[in-house]
Amino acid sequence: MTAKQARIYHNPMCSKSRGALTLLHANGYEVEEIRYLETPPNTEELDRLCQLLNCQVTDIIRTNEVLFQAMGLNVNDERDHQAWLEILSNHPKLIQRPIVVIGERAVIARPSETVTQLFS
Repeated sequence: MTAKQARIYHNPMCSKSRGALTLLHANGYEVEEIRYLETPPNTEELDRLCQLLNCQVTDIIRTNEVLFQAMGLNVNDERDHQAWLEILSNHPKLIQRPIVVIGERAVIARPSETVTQLFS
């Protein structure tokens, strides 16, 4: 029998991220923690996450983040998909958290309990 496996794009300072990690462990998952602020995902990885989440790249941006405002960004800017991926890869603080991946499915676990959608 193989262990249940999950990947979490994790910020240990975030209560939602810690909550999702706790739920994964409590439900028997072996978890690969990716501390995305220390090891930012590249553009290909971010693009894959958007595919798994079935969303646009602008849907995973923390628009209320001070950095977003300081950079003068707006999700309605005339930037293409690749440009947004590069911004997020270069400024991982702008990525929504936590993102949890189990198999070929993913969720942004806000609130933390959203992760349970991936358990079935």
